[in-house]
Amino acid sequence: MANESLMTVEQVADYLNVPVKTVYRWRLMGTGPRGARVGRYIRFRRADVEAWVERRVEEGRAAGAR
Repeated sequence: MANESLMTVEQVADYLNVPVKTVYRWRLMGTGPRGARVGRYIRFRRADVEAWVERRVEEGRAAGAR
């Protein structure tokens, strides 16, 4: 994990196939993947983004089972 590179907002948006504005809106609302401010920049660990996606998938499965 020590050599894991951090993702930019643009890279996260590309990875999730959503607009950059959506990633910023998720951060504002507290609903998006966990990120950290590094100086004046926001960075995301890929593992955190992937975990966030997995939680969303699981929530969707649970909602579909009702």
